[in-house]
Amino acid sequence: MSIPVAPTDVSTPQEALLALFPPGTVLGRDGELVIGGCPVTDLAERFGTPALIIDEKALRARARRYADGLAARWENSRVAFASKAFPCTAVYRLLAEEGLSIDVAGGGEMALALAGGVDPASLVVHGNAKTDAELRMAVEAGAGLIVIDNFDDIDRLERIVTGEQPVLVRVTPGIRPDTHAAVSTGQEGSKFGLTLPQAREAIARLRGSDRLRLDGVHVHVGSQILDTEPFARAVEAVADLGTFAVYDLGGGLGVRYTYDDHPPSVEEYLDTLVDTARKTLPAEAHIIIEPGRSMVAEAGATLYRVATVKRGRPTFVGVDGGMGDNLEVALYGQRFEATVATRVGGGEPYDLVGRHCESGDVLSAGVRLRDPRPGDLIAVPVTGAYSFSLSNNYNGALRPPVVFCRDGEARAVVRRETYADLLRRDEPSDRTRQPPLYDVP
Repeated sequence: MSIPVAPTDVSTPQEALLALFPPGTVLGRDGELVIGGCPVTDLAERFGTPALIIDEKALRARARRYADGLAARWENSRVAFASKAFPCTAVYRLLAEEGLSIDVAGGGEMALALAGGVDPASLVVHGNAKTDAELRMAVEAGAGLIVIDNFDDIDRLERIVTGEQPVLVRVTPGIRPDTHAAVSTGQEGSKFGLTLPQAREAIARLRGSDRLRLDGVHVHVGSQILDTEPFARAVEAVADLGTFAVYDLGGGLGVRYTYDDHPPSVEEYLDTLVDTARKTLPAEAHIIIEPGRSMVAEAGATLYRVATVKRGRPTFVGVDGGMGDNLEVALYGQRFEATVATRVGGGEPYDLVGRHCESGDVLSAGVRLRDPRPGDLIAVPVTGAYSFSLSNNYNGALRPPVVFCRDGEARAVVRRETYADLLRRDEPSDRTRQPPLYDVP
């Protein structure tokens, strides 16, 4: 097994590890991690483990970096957060406060966004298999743009819309970026969008509609993309479809999960999009981009408590979470780094594993930890994207809280799930059942 080694452009393993945590994370005087001004041992004592910790300032700074960077390059533009990466009311509210629009991919995300105070007119509504109920919800809410993913979307909306609904056509440009197959969306055979010939047919049909107003086109080729070239090709592909008022160029920029990842910067990504747009798109067009993972990933970290250390080959460090709160390893083979939160950086290789009844419940194989012991806190960086989205109740696990930290103050914006929550949906007609006395807060 190849063990990732800390890069040589930093002086210590501690610095290499800290570079993966939210910007501004430091070591306290006793050597423990301090995120958003909050010592992690205090966070674990107050909120329990597992817990997803979000540095609020880091998230706001990332939003501004995207919004300001795009506006400086192309004035008639906006950033829409691809909220499937972190569909949480507090995140919707925060990003709306920073002036971002919101991209939703289902009725639940739409409901959460509206509850977070998002302006319905700023919503971009996606989905490859939207239901009538979701389309009706979007139309009745006044969603700004609905993305046509198939011809059935047109049929349904023609029945539902009574006034005028702005729409975009999602294009599948035949581009396969270098990323995991599960998050590649722009290639031929993708379940998303319409091929170029189909898109031309949909565009012609929509231009004849008296209810659906065709504003433009949308393209998205995948996620966790560590090269700018596919983004340029995607812009060129939609440019060939004609002149429109709106070009939604999607998202997909990758993030640095491990020492070996070297994604383009936000600025390099924006430069590629806008430089290509200047060459191929109308100068007066409105450009939308939809960052998701790259908006929220680095602002988050997850805290676990070590339950057991099982010596052998390999030696397993088992924690009180796992694939119930971080499914990306099992789904995509995504690697994460980790550290003992009070002994940061360095150490010997261990297999950091979860508590779920699956051999695939491995958080990080061969990760370097310094003398892990039962009761230690483990911190895993770069968990702000999809950890919350994909959390689940496997083995009856309770989904963890989301804790915002800022200037030394911490607050739970999503409370920890309880056993009462599990029972509430189970046999709901049986009113005689009561939650057990040992329910957790």
